[in-house]
Amino acid sequence: MSGETGTLQARGVTGTERAPWFGIVAGETSGDLLAGLLLDGMRERWPELRAGGIGGPQMEARGFERWWASEKLAVRGYVEVLRHYREIVGIRKDLKQKLLLQRPDMFIGVDAPDFNLDLEAGLKAAGIKTVHFVSPSVWAWRADRVAKIRRSVDHVLCIFPFEPELLSRHGIDATYVGHPLASVIPMQPDKAAARQALGLRPDDLVLAVLPGSRRSEIQYLASRFFEASALVRRAHRAIKIIVPALPALRESIEEAACNAGLQDVVQIVAGQSHAVLAACDLTLIASGTATLEAALFKRPMVIAYNMNWLSWQIMQRKKLQPWVGLPNILCRDFVVPELLQEAATPQALAHAVLQWIDAKISEPEKIVAVEQRFTGLHEELRRDTAKIATDAIQKILES
Repeated sequence: MSGETGTLQARGVTGTERAPWFGIVAGETSGDLLAGLLLDGMRERWPELRAGGIGGPQMEARGFERWWASEKLAVRGYVEVLRHYREIVGIRKDLKQKLLLQRPDMFIGVDAPDFNLDLEAGLKAAGIKTVHFVSPSVWAWRADRVAKIRRSVDHVLCIFPFEPELLSRHGIDATYVGHPLASVIPMQPDKAAARQALGLRPDDLVLAVLPGSRRSEIQYLASRFFEASALVRRAHRAIKIIVPALPALRESIEEAACNAGLQDVVQIVAGQSHAVLAACDLTLIASGTATLEAALFKRPMVIAYNMNWLSWQIMQRKKLQPWVGLPNILCRDFVVPELLQEAATPQALAHAVLQWIDAKISEPEKIVAVEQRFTGLHEELRRDTAKIATDAIQKILES
């Protein structure tokens, strides 16, 4: 087969040409969502494309061949990863062998850098084009990863505007594609409609509690979050507390709420995190992608995190800037409070939540100021991500 014919086949534009096939790995819920949005753009370009690997329900709904579930990679923290190390390494080995046998036109690793970068390095060395979607945050943690990224990938699709220039200094090709969530989440969320859908009244005071999407996060955060919520409720008896929960985590969340004496108070809904964030007045939330979603919904928040002590000590040594929550990192300011590790006590969390409630009642200009900061952030991140990313992918396929 000539190089020109191979290029034409990779494009998959007409019915007589082979549509491209992509190996994709997305870890955990946020990666599944991002990969699903990317697949929308790719399918518009290549309706008959094939994609397989590791993913979740959002990807499956778009015709993705799920060989392993993305939940298998939903582990955060050095000590926590060690507990699952053998299983994760086994999955990566089996996946690599399968991809080397089937030879996809391209491999796309969506986030999950600890898993994907090693896999990408092996595939790239074997002549398979590799793209990483969501730059590893070398600007916040683990700057030592730069050489590994350069060795592992042909191109990085960046979701934050400052990343391509930073990566280019190290000889890594990259494209800013915007953040997909900024196009999915409306600039002006419909709070009234979200409340109606969730059975809430227009005048309710609503606290959204999001203790995370990983089992380890529920283990370390759920009890703290619900004990804090119980303290908040003592000050505001009529407050509504609503929690979006993945089905696999619902039982653990219900147990934590019950232990805090909130079993008859907390409203737990299956998924629907966006509806919950649209409906709430403020949120108590685990550090991670969900904090950016909350910012795009223009909601005041208290960001918290707690993990295994040893994992925390290791991460602290690799930390490069004072912020941990994505909204604060992107605004380069402590726009919302962060309570981390030992500081994330139920009392401290409740106090921070109550400060937002007090501001809503007596100093609404503070809430307006946060909403304005997050609106500016939303505008900066809003791009036609699926199309820009697909354009970049097509150029790499044709190179």
